[in-house]
Amino acid sequence: MSVTAFLAELRGRDVQVWAEGEHLRCTAPAGTLTPELRDEIQRRKGEILEFLRSADELAQRPRAIVPLERRGTRTPVFAVAGHNGDVFCYRALAQRLGDDQPFFGLEPPGLDGRSAPLTRVEDLAAYFADQVRAFQPSGPYIVAGFCAGGTVAFELGRQLLQGGASVRFVALFGSPDPTWYRLPSQLGWRLGQQMTRFGAHARALWSSPRALGRYVAERMRQRKERRDAARAAALDPVLVRRTAVERATIAAIRRYRPAPFAGRLSLFLPCEGWLPSATPLWASLARCTDEYVGPRGCDNDTMLREPYATDFAALFRRCDAAQAGPCAGRSPGPVAGPLLATSATH
Repeated sequence: MSVTAFLAELRGRDVQVWAEGEHLRCTAPAGTLTPELRDEIQRRKGEILEFLRSADELAQRPRAIVPLERRGTRTPVFAVAGHNGDVFCYRALAQRLGDDQPFFGLEPPGLDGRSAPLTRVEDLAAYFADQVRAFQPSGPYIVAGFCAGGTVAFELGRQLLQGGASVRFVALFGSPDPTWYRLPSQLGWRLGQQMTRFGAHARALWSSPRALGRYVAERMRQRKERRDAARAAALDPVLVRRTAVERATIAAIRRYRPAPFAGRLSLFLPCEGWLPSATPLWASLARCTDEYVGPRGCDNDTMLREPYATDFAALFRRCDAAQAGPCAGRSPGPVAGPLLATSATH
């Protein structure tokens, strides 16, 4: 029987247990604590105490902080999720970085059903900064962001640095700069996507009847999957809240006008040639930047998943090792295989 099931059984018998230091205390109605039940509680004392301490720690933890790896002595990473606030996008990366690298996701307001999404990047970054300082008052910190969360991570790094904290570096994983989310850039990108689809349709029309049939069947299957997913999302309260957070975050990023960052910015790109118009602004804003490029075949949707999480964990460790001193424009050097790294100082 699991410890949670055992504690539930105790509650069903009106047996109350709590921790006092290294001691486990309990109260119960007369006659409830039979010798057998006392022996069972004593036998499971260690795991009950550990569970109660974990629950107490969770209750006192700042609500934005989601631990993906608690252990480790290295500089902790505080990571902003993508547009929908799902911090578990970092799960594989945190695992590959090992149990000596503390790694915490930052969950935005609006997902708990009790608060509304924030509508300004500056307010969202300030919320995270307060939560990080409450969780760990003194730095140094590593700040990370994925996709749209990169813009929030950039502002979070700025605010922590301006508040006197030590920010080792800000790591952006597949994060277009804010201008990419604005209407002109989005129209251009969507036009390119439509042209790519049109080319695929044209090739299918000129293929053999059998190949054309397979193509049409696959397109119909994909459309049905999208419809089914949309219906499920409309009925799932968690997905409804994620959609609201997504809309608020994207709208906030479109309005955001970033100011210079007096620290180091490390850009992790899925592959060579990835959205070449989506990152130039970052390099112009930071005091110094590093750029790390993932393996061929990787894209923004897969870069933090296996098998590519292993590659980006290696890149991250190489990046971290290169941050020992102040910004000096030193190249971290290549990682074995098709991974590239470059560096620049401003």
